[in-house]
Amino acid sequence: MQNIQTAISEAGLGNEIKVSTAIGGYAALANGKSFPPSTGEFNSDYLGAYLDGVIKFLVKNNSPLLANVYPYIYYVSTQRTDLSLDYAFFEKESVVVRDGSLGYKNLFDANVDAIYSALERAGGKSVRIVVSETGWPSSGGEATTLDNAKTYNTNLVKHVKGGTPKRPNKPIETYVYALFDENQKNTPRDAYFKNPQYGKFWGLFLPNKQPKYPINLN
Repeated sequence: MQNIQTAISEAGLGNEIKVSTAIGGYAALANGKSFPPSTGEFNSDYLGAYLDGVIKFLVKNNSPLLANVYPYIYYVSTQRTDLSLDYAFFEKESVVVRDGSLGYKNLFDANVDAIYSALERAGGKSVRIVVSETGWPSSGGEATTLDNAKTYNTNLVKHVKGGTPKRPNKPIETYVYALFDENQKNTPRDAYFKNPQYGKFWGLFLPNKQPKYPINLN
């Protein structure tokens, strides 16, 4: 990252191009340190070996942190009985999770703000988060249907224009994962996902280039 930043700066593009890297938002947080969002804290091994230097770099260069934010994985892996699908799908009109003075109506905001809390604890309060991956699989696992994938992504596009409780009125730069289903992709088995098939079905399009469902990304 530093070598790329040096090359960009020497080319006179240091203010136009930002250098960053991506983290797995859920994986980077310490076990049990994501709920409520204000308790967000990075895994100490991950922070010490890798992320501490990255955060210092981002602060120095006023660059964002790219975070892969997957409410689906949080919803399935935590098995929290108080987290419903409509909370994951941005369809709650009232506060579900109260965290001090902040209230959360959807799981996406809670996940993003847990990373913001972890950044603040690690000296990265000024760092902006860009959601580099998010989405919902349409098949292959628990709560995976075509309608669920369409609902999540459609409501996501509307929601990210308004920010999170910790960073209100600041649109969240967000990228949907993925463009295509990956029919040959294998997802590693783990304690939560004993069926690896869900990893093949995140796309907006089928491998034959046909759209899986209509969606407006504007």
